[in-house]
Amino acid sequence: MVAIVGRPNVGKSTLFNRIVRQRKALVDDQPGITRDRIYAQASWDEYPFLVVDTGGLQEKGRNQIDEEVSRQAIQAIEEADLIIFVGDAKTGSTAEDQLISQILRKGNKPLLYVVNKIDGPEQEQLLYDFYQLGVSEILPVSAAHGHGFKKLMNRIVDELMILFGESPIEEETGEIIRLAIVGRPNAGKSSLINRLVGDDRCLVSEEPGTTRDSVDTEIEFRGKKYQLIDTAGIRRKGKTRKKIEKISVIKAIQSIEKCHIAILIIDGELGITDQDCRIAGYIFERGKACIIAINKIDLVKKDPSRRKRLLEETRYALKFMPYAPTIPISALTGEKVLKIFPLVDKIFEQYLTRIPTSKLNQFFEEITFKHEPPMFRNRRVKFYYATQVSTAPPTIVAFCNFPDGIHFSYKRYLVNEIRKKFSFDMIPVRLIFRARTSKYHT
Repeated sequence: MVAIVGRPNVGKSTLFNRIVRQRKALVDDQPGITRDRIYAQASWDEYPFLVVDTGGLQEKGRNQIDEEVSRQAIQAIEEADLIIFVGDAKTGSTAEDQLISQILRKGNKPLLYVVNKIDGPEQEQLLYDFYQLGVSEILPVSAAHGHGFKKLMNRIVDELMILFGESPIEEETGEIIRLAIVGRPNAGKSSLINRLVGDDRCLVSEEPGTTRDSVDTEIEFRGKKYQLIDTAGIRRKGKTRKKIEKISVIKAIQSIEKCHIAILIIDGELGITDQDCRIAGYIFERGKACIIAINKIDLVKKDPSRRKRLLEETRYALKFMPYAPTIPISALTGEKVLKIFPLVDKIFEQYLTRIPTSKLNQFFEEITFKHEPPMFRNRRVKFYYATQVSTAPPTIVAFCNFPDGIHFSYKRYLVNEIRKKFSFDMIPVRLIFRARTSKYHT
């Protein structure tokens, strides 16, 4: 593991994105954008390693959030095998750089000193100010433009080869179930991640909007691998004013798109809201499986009638997703949190199920005989052929003579019967009607 550390706004996240070759961490001129530890796989010359971006280390935080960010960075330093210290050529060496350098040297771990924002050889004289940190080698880099990047990556691999040899052992790559933890700000998403991981991986605060990036964390539970994606709270459009908040919401929605299963966190203290329903709508529109987790259930535990009403109101508000299981949890106390994993496993198994074409056509023959399709233009809608074209979610294309003649109520009937027949009781099912003469496509 390689940790990137330094004070705020020196370009750590820009360097992180260049190393992992994707825009995984948020980048902005405003200092303090990165708060949680953000992990990603990287490689250079086919040598794989894990890299972690951190928030800015500060001698004394202005508030509790700053202090938590620094604590997250310290944890990354403790976990890491190799540390990259990043300085800012534009500001020169500062007292905070001196303090961070002293902290890093006490750890007795391999260290690479990098000075960022050096865009070409003519600016490399700006390195000299950083030699007062008491180091013999400083690498000039422009994380934004790539100057010095190849040399830095070669040095990273050289250091890792000293530690682990020429062929690091890679873990077996099995199917990883991707879970996006989504919901309104301050519903308890990061608290749930930390409870599942068993570590303060994500920053938690009573201040809403603490999480800004989508933070990926891989864990293993009972021999199965899961990727937990903590996301920024999705606010109403009218409440999302700052640019960085808008980007955070976009990244949260992108996390829904790339996940297998979305875990929608409902604040049990406040109950179901219109915004919770909108977020559920994002999940529904993208055809993702969903678990509705009502958090903070410990706060209503002593009032059974309130607890029952909360569950009933949630199910009623989200009746357009009748397949999504609901589970009351407490991320704070851990109540029923581990019961999420058996639900995830069952949903994922259904999500990847493929129905043989012969069974599907036999089903359509039986079900349309039981309940005839509607009439359209004085002719009966007739189904010719059906096939499953994809999984995740199961998507079925049925060819017929009049696709436009199928009323939504008959489509709902067919989908419900498919659920019963093929045990798709916890996932969305897509049913698409095509004319027999149209081109076959998914």
